[in-house]
Amino acid sequence: MARGAFGPIALDAMGGDHAPAATVQGAVEAVRQHGLNVLLVGREAVLRRELAKYGSSARGMQIVDAPDVVAMDDPPIAPARHKRDSSMAVAARLVRDGQASAFVTAGNSGAAMVAAKLIMGTIEGVERPALATPTPGLDRQTLLLDVGANVDCKPHHLMQFAVMGHFYSQAVLGVANPRVGLLSIGEEEGKGNHLTVETYRLLSDAGLNFVGNVEGRDVYAGTVDVVVCDGFVGNVVLKASEGLAEMIYALLRREAKNSAASAVGLLLAKGALTVLRRKGDYAEYGGAPLLGVKGACLVGHGRSSPKAIRNALRSANSYATRGVIRHIEEKIAQLQARPGLGGV
Repeated sequence: MARGAFGPIALDAMGGDHAPAATVQGAVEAVRQHGLNVLLVGREAVLRRELAKYGSSARGMQIVDAPDVVAMDDPPIAPARHKRDSSMAVAARLVRDGQASAFVTAGNSGAAMVAAKLIMGTIEGVERPALATPTPGLDRQTLLLDVGANVDCKPHHLMQFAVMGHFYSQAVLGVANPRVGLLSIGEEEGKGNHLTVETYRLLSDAGLNFVGNVEGRDVYAGTVDVVVCDGFVGNVVLKASEGLAEMIYALLRREAKNSAASAVGLLLAKGALTVLRRKGDYAEYGGAPLLGVKGACLVGHGRSSPKAIRNALRSANSYATRGVIRHIEEKIAQLQARPGLGGV
């Protein structure tokens, strides 16, 4: 992969449960395997010690000193207020000031979203940035948004989520004409609460490939490419799915210990189970894009491994270099100019 045309990626190298060891290793792998240009943001002395472990593999990597760190239990406002010299805040400012094209962190997710919104700023016309996550399917991923950035939403917020999800799915996930669905309790028009009914009306006239209401099963069935919902519902779907996957694997392991026949069956199905685990592994895509801010931003899992960091950096590069933000700006401006589709 060629180096990103829009500048380096700013990595919050102090963010995450396994930082800085995991973040530095992931960055080194991203530079070596994908040719990316990464700025390690954090405590300089600490990061230099970590980089020294990789010898010539780390040659040329730049460090941007940031003496403070946003802890996992800090309030979300921390990087914008009393921890302005934190690695998270400095990384966001690098994007704002044009010195980096993307911001990646596996740190405090609430703080990361606030830092991106208040420091980097939001796209003109976008009222609520949305956190999206690719979910596994039989043939390709489905993008689910919002998954936690906005608990309470209005219909025009969900319409904007659909626009942002459409262009991310198209440019980064490679779907030529993404099918956009609205998560509800039934497929028929008119099903759901006031929010979904009004959003259905807006999406029907938004000029997207809107396929109507979809139900929970469609998130993984491959019948739709983008699923839109408010952050409360999206987060419940995401956490319930994670819990179900963990329960299935735990149940299989328990059965294999209790029964020789089950152990043999599990061994025979090892290949298929490996594929299944890989499809559901957050480390494969690295992080959740925060859509709607002025700059590419990916928020990784707090437990991110080097593999997850490497893939987050790769995804951030795709996000930054494929025109997603420009397309969102143009479509939002177009919709706002149409009566009844702006700030409804």
